[in-house]
Amino acid sequence: MVSSLDQLKETGTVVVTDTGEFESISKFKPQDATTNPSLILTACKNPKYLKVVDKSIEKVFTRNIKIDIFNELEVILDQIIVEFGTEILKIVPGRVSTEVDARLSFNKEKTIEKALRLIELYENNGVSRDRILIKIASTWEGIQAARELEFKYGVHCNLTLLFSFIQAVACAEANITLISPFVGRILDWHKANGTLEDVDVDPGVESVTRIFNYYKKYGYTTIVMGASFRNIDEIKNLAGCDFLTISPNLLNVLNESDELIIKKLDSKKSVKVCNDDKVNVIDNESKFRFEFNQDQMSTEKLSEGIRKFSADTNELLEFLKQRVQEFKRVNKL
Repeated sequence: MVSSLDQLKETGTVVVTDTGEFESISKFKPQDATTNPSLILTACKNPKYLKVVDKSIEKVFTRNIKIDIFNELEVILDQIIVEFGTEILKIVPGRVSTEVDARLSFNKEKTIEKALRLIELYENNGVSRDRILIKIASTWEGIQAARELEFKYGVHCNLTLLFSFIQAVACAEANITLISPFVGRILDWHKANGTLEDVDVDPGVESVTRIFNYYKKYGYTTIVMGASFRNIDEIKNLAGCDFLTISPNLLNVLNESDELIIKKLDSKKSVKVCNDDKVNVIDNESKFRFEFNQDQMSTEKLSEGIRKFSADTNELLEFLKQRVQEFKRVNKL
């Protein structure tokens, strides 16, 4: 039997796994992997990954990295994120997406600084920047930071928490390597707000399909990677999309199924099916902000996503505080 997962790959879609728990990756043979603060928090709380946490703490203190009492935990957190990414890259042949602190989502300069810091840590681990995608929230400031990182520093970026067409257009115009338009969270919002007009039409799938066809029609090279899936049907209806990042539990369902997967997105047909005129927005901040503000779902979901990732980062820092105190006690620091 040819599994649904293998059939999905045969449509031209590159399969990416969405997890921080690297031991669950290998059997699905994904090309790339993605992480975020919530996934790293979950992994750190799993006892079998505490060795990665402790290794990171030890590295920071034994290498005499310059730190002070106010940023000590954040220096260690950066190291932990990179250690998880480094372990993932021992399993996947492609790239890993590593997220910039969501609390910097509205600060272009600090986002660039943090991204370059993460790249430096990867390179200290012997990992080339070509194997890293720096994940940044798709705020105006985030898109502009990614634009500079790509053009000036050769750092490839993945623009995440993307819910709207206007965000996708700005990313394409900025020549960003990859975007992660969310599917399931769009569906969640419409269900919660009673705006799902047709239960057979998934607004998240429609959003990604529109972005895909627009990119192909106008020749943009930015990769479209559908993300945040709630069910297998969403994945099936985006078969043929450039990339799809899928959680291990849904990958397992696909791997154990032989249900037929048919290519739904086809770049050769995009010119005919895309009805959008070309939009210019990357150098027009007021236009971007107004158009984005007009989309209630997108503004609410972006805000919610940044809050959630920020909260998980703060929780992770609190968790690290205990591990660092124990390390200092044992090593009499």
